[in-house]
Amino acid sequence: MKKISRIPAIWLAIVYCFLYLPIVLLAVYSFTDATMIGKAGHFSLKNYRTLFLTPDLRSMIAGTLILALVVGVLSTILGTFGAIGTFYSRRKGRRAIELMNQVPVVNADVVTGFSVCILLVVVLGVSKDTYIPLVAGQMALCTPFVYLQVMPALSQMDPNMYEAALDLYCRPGDAIIKVVLRKLSPSIVSGFFTAVTLSMDDYFVTTYTKPAVFDTISTYTVNATKGARTQIKTALWALSALIFFIAIAAVVIANIRNKEEGE
Repeated sequence: MKKISRIPAIWLAIVYCFLYLPIVLLAVYSFTDATMIGKAGHFSLKNYRTLFLTPDLRSMIAGTLILALVVGVLSTILGTFGAIGTFYSRRKGRRAIELMNQVPVVNADVVTGFSVCILLVVVLGVSKDTYIPLVAGQMALCTPFVYLQVMPALSQMDPNMYEAALDLYCRPGDAIIKVVLRKLSPSIVSGFFTAVTLSMDDYFVTTYTKPAVFDTISTYTVNATKGARTQIKTALWALSALIFFIAIAAVVIANIRNKEEGE
């Protein structure tokens, strides 16, 4: 019986190794002067110096972060108020909106990117240089996930809270901001970070809709693996390691805050 009880733990360890060991290995090699993973090297910070001292890399990182923040804010606003409007709508309309929201989630990113490109660039004649197709395409990708973050919180909330605020002579706008949005703030923040992460990670939608002179981390990394200098490729190891460390720090901080609030 003891051997059987160890099987889930062993299987879980195998899964975690499969998921995280390659990332840890990449992070380790980012602190060496090796030119390829698997080759011996000495401790060095040259990859991080290259990352922060190369103008193209700095510009790419800054552009990716600005785009992610803009898309995150707009997607959060649209997804949050879309969820609120759906929650307080009639049952038939609510069901139809929920079904339509699921389509972009299960749809392939390449289809979403190609469709947005055809609609805005080909049909409406919007230039890619305006960044409008890029922002619209990433919003089409991110907004449904914000909606999915906010809707469960709305379902757990008392639906009469909004009407109760109105009965207490609160204006409709103030009731939404001070009652509904305040109650939904944890889910809204979670949806915002989900949208930011999806924006930074997206490749297919960005490829079809971005201006020719603009690159995000995902598109730059894919292009760099094809013909960039070895120095640039290894600097991307450092970038990947930094993203991984920031993600770990964010998760740890969030868990500590949730634990403190629970106590």
